[in-house]
Amino acid sequence: MTAVPGATKDRLKGLYAITDERLIAEEDFSDAIEAALMGGASIIQYRDKSDNQHKRLQQARTLRELCTRYAAIFIINDDIDLAKAVAADGVHLGRDDTALSSARQELGEDAIIGISCYNDIGLAVTAEQNSADYVAFGTMFSSPTKPDAVSAGPDMITQARKQLNIPICAIGGIDESNIHQLVKHHTDMAAVISSLFAADDIQQRARLLSQHFI
Repeated sequence: MTAVPGATKDRLKGLYAITDERLIAEEDFSDAIEAALMGGASIIQYRDKSDNQHKRLQQARTLRELCTRYAAIFIINDDIDLAKAVAADGVHLGRDDTALSSARQELGEDAIIGISCYNDIGLAVTAEQNSADYVAFGTMFSSPTKPDAVSAGPDMITQARKQLNIPICAIGGIDESNIHQLVKHHTDMAAVISSLFAADDIQQRARLLSQHFI
């Protein structure tokens, strides 16, 4: 499958699955990701904070293959070099990560670059002005992954929508009991970690979460 340059940016919507090495055993990695994709995840972000470079490269290559097969967007968290090495569709950066302008220069105009904006709409406005392709706000709800994260809340999506033209991603504590609140506030994407990859049936959980975007 050959990607059309820039075409993936039009598909920044739906269930945004983020990997977590604490939830996905290394031997189960490929099966877990494929289950999420089969269930309807439209974006996968590879997030691994370990220093095992061999594992990270191998898993990123696996993700590249799976995302291509299922026509999903493939994002790497923080690591621009890894994104380049496996031809990922882009990167997601936080406040303290590589500057957006540097990432754009390294990855090119067609790359998707997302920025974490926490509960700061001003940061999101600046990110859009500096060529970000989407922004993420959170934590929306109490999150087991980041219990001490700043709180944003669904209303922030509505407020941000009035000032932004790029897609918005909601993150933090999202599960099947509250995802409808975010869709009601017109989020483009809902990022999930624990509620998806800690599920006994990942494919079924992905289906339940992704159906809200249909």
